[in-house]
Amino acid sequence: MLEIRQLSVRYGRAVQALRGVSLAVPAGGVVAVLGSNGAGKTTLLRAVSGTLPLHRGSIDAGDVTFDGARLARRDPADIVAAGVVGVPEGRRVFGRLTVDENLRAGAIGARDRRSRTAARERVYATFPRLAERRDQRARLLSGGEQQMLAIARGLMAGPRLLLLDEPSLGLAPRVVTQVADVVRQISAQGTSVLLVEQNAAMALAVSDHAYVLALGRVALERPSAELAGSAEMRRVYLGEAAWNEHEATPTEREASGTERRPA
Repeated sequence: MLEIRQLSVRYGRAVQALRGVSLAVPAGGVVAVLGSNGAGKTTLLRAVSGTLPLHRGSIDAGDVTFDGARLARRDPADIVAAGVVGVPEGRRVFGRLTVDENLRAGAIGARDRRSRTAARERVYATFPRLAERRDQRARLLSGGEQQMLAIARGLMAGPRLLLLDEPSLGLAPRVVTQVADVVRQISAQGTSVLLVEQNAAMALAVSDHAYVLALGRVALERPSAELAGSAEMRRVYLGEAAWNEHEATPTEREASGTERRPA
């Protein structure tokens, strides 16, 4: 479905953000991209979504294709129309609009009223909490509810591939678990997901395959279940002290193979 081959990205004349990155997201798959701040994760999503020029970024080399069609240098609106929809970092919702109005805004490119209505019904079934608050202004929602609304608004466009940028950022562990459950539901409904995260425990628990970026390059790539228990993963990305019971919920530790069990 999505293929990125030897992608190199630069900001301005000086900052090389990505260096020969290659990865793939298969149809129906969930692929995680992990890495610390400055590793190039968000730049990767910008290259896929066509928003690099908005940040003075450009592709130096390589290519991005979706179902065989090139995405590089295409208009972001055309990329959304092709079925690739991004949910940016930071819970960006329209605060003065209600939940329902935010969802309607997400479906602005839908072809007809019937498809918009069907999409909204699917979203409310996936996010029952939003259905309860459909007439409430978005700025009055909790941080977790705003994140759910941001994801739900992205789903209103009917994506075949959803790009999620740090969906767990700044959320309480209980809400992070809810976000993980939502990612699983989205995948089960047939939508592929490219998940960019710093929370490795959550990302590895919900994804099929994972890539670790370091200084703009792919440092590690493996099935998520293998990386979750990998000493190399801990050394390259987490550090031994970071992967402990204070960093992940019990559900996430169990899913990633790090849950402690009685002898």
